[in-house]
Amino acid sequence: MKRISALFLVLTFLVALSGTGFAQGIGGTDHDFSGQGWSSGQICAVCHTPHNSDVSVADAPLWNHEVTAATFTPYSSTTLDATVGAPDGISKLCLSCHDGTVALDNFGGTTGGTNFVTGDQLIGTDLSDDHPVSLTYDAALATADAELFNPTSTNSGLGGTISADMLFGAKLECGSCHDVHNGAGVGKFLRKSNAGSALCMTCHDK
Repeated sequence: MKRISALFLVLTFLVALSGTGFAQGIGGTDHDFSGQGWSSGQICAVCHTPHNSDVSVADAPLWNHEVTAATFTPYSSTTLDATVGAPDGISKLCLSCHDGTVALDNFGGTTGGTNFVTGDQLIGTDLSDDHPVSLTYDAALATADAELFNPTSTNSGLGGTISADMLFGAKLECGSCHDVHNGAGVGKFLRKSNAGSALCMTCHDK
């Protein structure tokens, strides 16, 4: 009887803990728009839809939000060995809210939304002072740069290599450092903690 009571207490304790932070997600974060009148109480529908999705952008499963058509000024530096062009792939999707040209409530075919990103979340279209995105990060770039780890063989700290865990079609994108779905539960939607610059030094050999 005592063993059954003890087991019950342990199970009750684990159930209680499961609701206090082990499982992370969008709920309650800045990406949870369910409390906004224009979202109809939905969390996922602002970005995704099960039917009639936009298939024009790669790496965008069942995409439901208007995609930015803005012209961007990319990052440029004389010390950069990579070619940086216009944002594409998932970075373009992130910028479809964060560039400030597309309303948050422009989803599901709506294009006349009036709610825009503001404050620190507004990146704008001038990316010249932001970390470059949509650049090919491969073994050749690591060799040319000499201060980057080889992404195909370097452990990401997330279970596999940098290439497997953090790149998209061999490209570094916004999603390389940020997880829009808040899987790690780290501030600013980071894929892992940047304490001691750990996230930065996943790729940068300093």
